[in-house]
Amino acid sequence: MSTTFTIDTSTSRATPMPAPMKRLTVPAVRGRKVDGVTAEPLVMLTAYTVRMAQLLDPHCDMLLVGDSLGQVIYGLPSTIPVSLEMMCAHGAAVVRGSYHSLVIVDMPFGSYEASPEQAFISASRILKETGAAAVKLEGGEAMAETVAFLSARGIPVMAHVGLTPQAVNMLGGYGARGRGAAEEAKILADARAVADAGCFALVIEGVVEPIAIAVTKAVACPTIGIGASAECDGQVLVAEDMLGLFERTPRFVKRFGDMAAAISEAAGAYATDVRARSFPTQAQTYQRKT
Repeated sequence: MSTTFTIDTSTSRATPMPAPMKRLTVPAVRGRKVDGVTAEPLVMLTAYTVRMAQLLDPHCDMLLVGDSLGQVIYGLPSTIPVSLEMMCAHGAAVVRGSYHSLVIVDMPFGSYEASPEQAFISASRILKETGAAAVKLEGGEAMAETVAFLSARGIPVMAHVGLTPQAVNMLGGYGARGRGAAEEAKILADARAVADAGCFALVIEGVVEPIAIAVTKAVACPTIGIGASAECDGQVLVAEDMLGLFERTPRFVKRFGDMAAAISEAAGAYATDVRARSFPTQAQTYQRKT
């Protein structure tokens, strides 16, 4: 059953209601791809806070607590400075705010690359402190041993190939990958390696579409595309990009809302009322009882 939390409504605006339902499980997500086909694509969005998790959870199969929170929440220039403490804090918040979706937490840069043993220590901490069901890590063939090590010890792993943001310094930027034959072969080899090692799902980011299609056909586990192809077994976006909270819209993002404009308009209306002393009114203030 889903974990439920009681939050004092007098002190908190975040009040998730108990929901007697089972969360999606790792085997359920893995089992959506049968004989190479996923009849109903998997839906995944990022979430970093209780309230966003509450709003997204009914519509998603998976919620990813992405290390993109470094840029989205903290204004950092990349995901590199993100710490394990940040991921655990936000992961726990998302688990508290959701009841249906499988919650996956990104392993931040420097928390898993040194050895499978280091990865196990970091991943087990994430699962213990957050209540999430799985972790995600970047890398292909170089991480296959780690994926197998974690999987064999009861830690489900979502892998991530193609454009890997934690390797931005090595890649030289965030441009699409796979434009040359050698890089295409490397991405396919990476995907096969982590799939064979036991990842339950695989994010394919920022690659030319034919490669995303080829990877999806080549691996037995579901693929989750971002800047990849509609033929992947599912899709993920940063929720704030999808909601239109930033001025810049990456090429691979479709804006399904214009929340930045709505927030700006509401803040402007509030400022106008405050300056005109038309807020608060009697309806928003406390009067003596007669």
